[in-house]
Amino acid sequence: MKKTLPLCLAWISVLCWSLAGCSTDKDTLLPHGEQTMLDIWNGAGSQGTQQQLLDARQQLRRPLAQAKLSAPLQEPYTRSAANEIRNLFPRLPNPDLLLYVYPHLSGTEQAPIPGYSTVFPFYQRVQYALPGERLEDL
Repeated sequence: MKKTLPLCLAWISVLCWSLAGCSTDKDTLLPHGEQTMLDIWNGAGSQGTQQQLLDARQQLRRPLAQAKLSAPLQEPYTRSAANEIRNLFPRLPNPDLLLYVYPHLSGTEQAPIPGYSTVFPFYQRVQYALPGERLEDL
């Protein structure tokens, strides 16, 4: 008896939420305009919109004289033989851990393994500096 009351209240609340969701129609939620999608696609009746689009494109266009002024600013980032050799993005140091493995016996056969050295880098991947980040290397 005690468990059926919360279960009954849960079902009643789900039913109320479902009915509330179905009580509105799509026309009140999403009203329609006079234009169809084909009219919007073709741009019919939107001469002002076309003019706004052309004005926005004109603002984005830069004159050639301004492009010539910005060329020296972009020169350090363009590819040339000089800056390819200098390496624009130098590698960050990745110290190595030298480890010596002493001679030992290995496996079920107890095979002798001679001593050897191995190298482990501290970082898993190679990391690169951003342009101008490593000024001490210049």
